[in-house]
Amino acid sequence: MTQKLNRHGILVRTARNGALAALAADLPSPILADVTGMHRHTALRWVAYARRDWAEYLAARAEDITSSRSQQ
Repeated sequence: MTQKLNRHGILVRTARNGALAALAADLPSPILADVTGMHRHTALRWVAYARRDWAEYLAARAEDITSSRSQQ
């Protein structure tokens, strides 16, 4: 199917990777491996790749809150 779509100019690799990244961001690796049929180590790498790290955002929010309180 991928080859047929590619022949018509529809590139599926990017969409596939995007869909996997979205799934990996929402699912734990054992479930991702089970749902997609991929090896558990591959699923673990996808989850690590798509992991959401909120530390920088939380630090910025804490700084904003602190500065707004000091201005009052």
